[in-house]
Amino acid sequence: MNEIGSLVSLSARADAGFAPLRAPASGQVCVHWRLRVVEHLTARTELVHELASPESFDLVWGGDEAAPRLPVRIRIDPEASRIEATPTLHRAGTPGALAVAGAFGFRGALSVEETVIRPGDVLAAEGVLQDLDFDAGPFRAAAQGLELLDATVREALQFKPTALLVGTAPKGGGLPADWRASIAEGIAAQLEVVSGLHELLGEDREFRVAAQAAGTRIWDVREPPEVPLFSGEAYGIAAPIVLTVGNDCAVGKMSVSLETVRAANAAGRTARFVPTGQTGILIAGWGISVDRVIADFAPGAAEQLVLYAAHQGADLIVVEGQGAINHPAYGAVTLALMSGSAPDALILVCDPSRPHIEQYATPTLGYRELIALHETLIATLKPAKVIGIALNTRNYDDAGARAEIARAAQITGLPAEDVVRFGADAFYAAIAPAIVKRKPACA
Repeated sequence: MNEIGSLVSLSARADAGFAPLRAPASGQVCVHWRLRVVEHLTARTELVHELASPESFDLVWGGDEAAPRLPVRIRIDPEASRIEATPTLHRAGTPGALAVAGAFGFRGALSVEETVIRPGDVLAAEGVLQDLDFDAGPFRAAAQGLELLDATVREALQFKPTALLVGTAPKGGGLPADWRASIAEGIAAQLEVVSGLHELLGEDREFRVAAQAAGTRIWDVREPPEVPLFSGEAYGIAAPIVLTVGNDCAVGKMSVSLETVRAANAAGRTARFVPTGQTGILIAGWGISVDRVIADFAPGAAEQLVLYAAHQGADLIVVEGQGAINHPAYGAVTLALMSGSAPDALILVCDPSRPHIEQYATPTLGYRELIALHETLIATLKPAKVIGIALNTRNYDDAGARAEIARAAQITGLPAEDVVRFGADAFYAAIAPAIVKRKPACA
């Protein structure tokens, strides 16, 4: 990577900034697409349309043999960039041309040139970095260690923040009324507002108008893209898929997924974490919050996520679980992930100290009951076994945690561990032989 003042040139891998896209003509999973549509009005008259996806995407530099260092992500705004790649021609009457006609409402005959940037495509880029401290790692401009401060928005502005994170997850996902003034103050200070609430702040007229006036934006992390119905394409993924499931919400399914990916990569795999909730999206920089997708399309959203991970070259895909199978409110999300992500194996994540589902009187289930329930339900779609028990022992001292881990292993006959407290490497080594591809029930 060469620096000439603020001008840099580099060769980097394309990656989604947020959720992956589908190219309109070819249907390929991609991070960016561009169309040149030639509409044939008469034998001598043509109308040319230029269309492109406006979503930002990332170039990822480093973290490989060519640049063995922590990866740096550079956000690309397609509307402010010139992106060059070889297009593919879809002639009039071909499936690709017909797909574009249907998607954009063209009525006449047309031909289409489609340019697609796929996840993992290596691009040569040159431009000006807004953040000149690009060599400091993935969290640039962080010269000091992280420090958590108790401060109002006004007090925090002295530290020159660039974003205001709405860090709450109340039941139902609404914005607490007494937070509105703080968010308005952040917008006035030109902070990007990042919210994981179900209530979309970008649809709030006061916030939307204020953000436009201030020249900043609101990122509603839970706002989903348009997704198709489940197609079954996930059944053809070559990489094995592991899904974390649990005995309740907020027991550590995301953390276990991340730790499993870290341990698998340390063991030589090319594992990919698939985020399905707002916090996972903020960590990974992409994903779909499946609990915000219309119920009929939620399995399709899960399928799109694992397809995207597969297109990125993963040889192991670990999907962040949500909810619990017997959760009165969120069980439907668990089922959507079980069907849509087409897992080959399950990791059961449990907080053994919880007697009932949080905020409900519904009892949590024991290890054997949970294993039997998940394996029975998923057997009708694509059989998958629970291959390990990951425990959240934060309410136990070390001796109590070790005793509960041993009890879970003895009851189930499966590897068990608290991978956050005691590490994931041994746990992954124990479950790795059981991570194998399985055929769907329809095969």
